[in-house]
Amino acid sequence: MKRRFILFLCLISMFSLLKAQQTEKLYLSGTGNDKTVNWDFFVTGGMNANKWTNIPVPSNWELQGFGKYNYGFDKDTLRGKEQGLYKYKFVVPAGWKNKKINIVFEGSMTDTEVKINGKLAGAVHQGSFYVFKYDISKLLKSGENLLEVKVSKHSDNKSVNEAERKADFWIFGGIFRPVYLEALPKVHIERVQIDAKADGLFEVNVLTTTGADKVAIQLYDKDGAAYGERIEAG
Repeated sequence: MKRRFILFLCLISMFSLLKAQQTEKLYLSGTGNDKTVNWDFFVTGGMNANKWTNIPVPSNWELQGFGKYNYGFDKDTLRGKEQGLYKYKFVVPAGWKNKKINIVFEGSMTDTEVKINGKLAGAVHQGSFYVFKYDISKLLKSGENLLEVKVSKHSDNKSVNEAERKADFWIFGGIFRPVYLEALPKVHIERVQIDAKADGLFEVNVLTTTGADKVAIQLYDKDGAAYGERIEAG
C-alpha cells in the first residue's frame, strides 16, 4: 500500500515535470503587487477618468487612484460601473515559431474582453476569480504585437454580480492577477486526470491535443529508478 502510494505521488510529479519542461512562459504583467509592469490605461468614470495614462499590472484600479470606491451593499444607483481600457505592446520570442501560444489571465474583475492586434481573442470572460486563457497563435505577427483589454467592473451576467459584487466587502475593478503568454508544442498534454482508489490503485486519463498518436507512461520510485514496464496507449 505504501509503495503504491509513493508511486502515485511520483506519477503526479512526473506529469508536473513534463508539463514544466514543455511549457515556456513570458510574463506581460508583473508577478505580484511588489513586482508590477506599467500598461497604458484609461478609465471611463470616477477618479482620473477620461484620459490615457498608465497603471501597474497587476492591481485594482481604485487602489491606484482611478474609478469609484463602492461597498458591496451600496444601492445600485450609487455604484460606479466604470470600465478600464488597457494597452500593452509585446514581442513574441523567435523560438516560439510553430508552437501553440496562449494568453493567460489569472484573475480580472470582472467581465474581460481581449484583443490581439485589433482582433478578438475569444468570447468575453465573466467572473473575477477564475484563470482563463485564449489561443492567440493565429492572431500574432512577427515583431511588435498590441494587446488591448477592456475590463468592466460590473458584469453583464446577473448571477456573477450577485455572487461577486454584492457582499460585505469593497468592490474593485481591474486586472488584479498576473497575465502571461505560454508556449506549448503543437502536440502536447492538455490535462492529466488521476482517479485514485482507497486500495492504492489508480486510473489515469490523459487529454492530448489533436495529432497525438499515443501517450507513453513510465512510473518511477522516490529514488528516480524506473518501476515496472513502460505503458503506451493510443
